[in-house]
Amino acid sequence: MISISSNPLTGPDPLTIARRYAADAAGPTGWPVPLRFDPVQRWYHRLASADDHEVWLLTWLPGQHTDLHDHGGSAGAFLVAAGTLVEETVVGGRLRPRQLGAGTGRRFGAKHVHQVSNNGDQPAVSVHVYRPALRSMTRYRLDGGRLRVAEVAEAGVAW
Repeated sequence: MISISSNPLTGPDPLTIARRYAADAAGPTGWPVPLRFDPVQRWYHRLASADDHEVWLLTWLPGQHTDLHDHGGSAGAFLVAAGTLVEETVVGGRLRPRQLGAGTGRRFGAKHVHQVSNNGDQPAVSVHVYRPALRSMTRYRLDGGRLRVAEVAEAGVAW
């Protein structure tokens, strides 16, 4: 069990939570579930659920990616535990990439829209924390520099 201190006004820092899960996995017992790398789709597993957040473990083979999406009003963070991922966000109507190597993380707000890809030649592993727990995710397409809703996915139905 991982213990996380919390600020009573803002809750636990999601990047700190992700770092602690990744550090715990680097110990003698490793991840609490065996990692799987699925050639058809990204593999994911919910590691923890608390009153104020949830934690997910994801694996990425080279070429795997998300669509452009938000987190349904949840804020959070993700940390690359192994490998390299590229996060792209919309800036000025265009996608702007940011490469994140092992040990690198990123916090995001409740209105954050991004896509994440493994553009490298090695598998990657990441830890994602959402506060509050994900209830929905909206997928977008970038059309003429503007975000257009493509789909709204609901927890318990889409994942």
